Amino acid sequence: MARSQRLMLQVSELPVISGQKVIKTLVKMGLVVVRQRGSHVFLQRGENTVTVPLHNPLKKGTLKSIL
Repeated sequence: MARSQRLMLQVSELPVISGQKVIKTLVKMGLVVVRQRGSHVFLQRGENTVTVPLHNPLKKGTLKSIL
C-alpha cells in the first residue's frame, strides 16, 4: 500500500468534531487557554503551544495536525 493511501486511511478514521470540543478535551488533558485571537484559541502546556480554530466542524487534516 502506498504511503498516501495509508495516510488517507488514518485521516478518514478521525471523528467529525468541532473546535470547541477539541479545546474542551485539551483542557481536560492539562493544557491551559492562554489567549484567543479572532477565531483561533491558543493553548499551552510547558513550552508546547497548540492553536485550535473555532470551526464547526474541523477539517480532518486540521484535527490530525492538532493531535
